[in-house]
Amino acid sequence: MPKPLSLSFDPIARADELWKQRWGSVPSMAAITSIMRAHQILLAEVDAVVRPYGLTFARYEALVLLTFSRKGELPMSKIGERLMVHPTSVTNTIDRLMRAGLVAKRPNPNDGRGTLASITDKGREVCEAATRDLMAMDFGFGAYDDEECREIFALLRPLRVAAGDFKEG
Repeated sequence: MPKPLSLSFDPIARADELWKQRWGSVPSMAAITSIMRAHQILLAEVDAVVRPYGLTFARYEALVLLTFSRKGELPMSKIGERLMVHPTSVTNTIDRLMRAGLVAKRPNPNDGRGTLASITDKGREVCEAATRDLMAMDFGFGAYDDEECREIFALLRPLRVAAGDFKEG
């Protein structure tokens, strides 16, 4: 967990007050600043948990995705689509997992140009252990109960729909 700052005030609330004085009330500024700070906090916490396994949270997500597939393998293009990342990021992530012995790659027999990534037995073991540790620390959301976590998910859903992550329906 990051070292706590010893500020006697909320710097985001202070920025919001100063913003109001200079440009008027813009609640979205405080919201985005809070979300970005929460992202920093959560990413630092979960990365600290998966780091002993040689993972980042992005690599962990790729391993989990592969465990969710029927055969433990997916085309690289599907991995990018499901994780909502650029193909270059998928290649980098899978290559790092491959070097660690957690994933294997092979040509896709159904697509002459494509590549399949498959999770190895070692990858499954690492994924299970990291998942246990992440669940034990509530993925960094220990300050919230289950209902509050569901509310956070629901509050962020319209933003994701508007961004085109998926079609609601």
